[in-house]
Amino acid sequence: MIDAIEYNTEREHLIIPEYGRHLQKMINYAKSREDKEERNKLAKAIISVMGNLQPHLRDVPDFQHKLWDQLFIMSKFELDVDSPYGMPSEEALNERPETLPYPQNFPKYRFYGNNIKTMIDVANTWEEGELKEALIFTIANHMKKCFLNWNKDTVEDSVIYDHLYELSNGKINLKKTEEDLTDATRLLQNSNKKKYTSTSASSKKSHSKKSHTSNTNRGKKRY
Repeated sequence: MIDAIEYNTEREHLIIPEYGRHLQKMINYAKSREDKEERNKLAKAIISVMGNLQPHLRDVPDFQHKLWDQLFIMSKFELDVDSPYGMPSEEALNERPETLPYPQNFPKYRFYGNNIKTMIDVANTWEEGELKEALIFTIANHMKKCFLNWNKDTVEDSVIYDHLYELSNGKINLKKTEEDLTDATRLLQNSNKKKYTSTSASSKKSHSKKSHTSNTNRGKKRY
């Protein structure tokens, strides 16, 4: 009896392990049949079993097509049957996909983030007027806030104006403006208020949970 024991390391490698070894044996049996009509019947029966084993694929478009492709893959493209979709090409399935062209953004002032450049480009497309001016100063104030998050000391408005001029390729020039940006202490207070509000809300939730637990456990014996 000990000599008859089979270990997985000694068994045939499963091409798609999700279907299990019994289904692989069914496919190998279908490959061994000489009568093509019998192989076609066996292939349809195997496809039915595969569909029952993978019910989550029923909502996938071309459900049957995927099952037939997987059948040929598990047979190592050696199963000679009549598929309604034709036998897929082994070379096409093994072909490596093309490399995705990921965007390469290396901003000079990383503490502003990548979205600032997008906002500046959008502002450059707007027509001159009050709306564009308001958008530009909103961007400048946001840049100042980002700068203060990176450097907690202080920053002069002229530094923000220089960076904005550089990032906009010279199209936005606030160097001669008489309007000041929001004060640094006010920007830091607003950011600290948001942090305090979020932390206090989470602490209130945890406190309410603890009080509710203590109330529900009150009067119960602990042993």
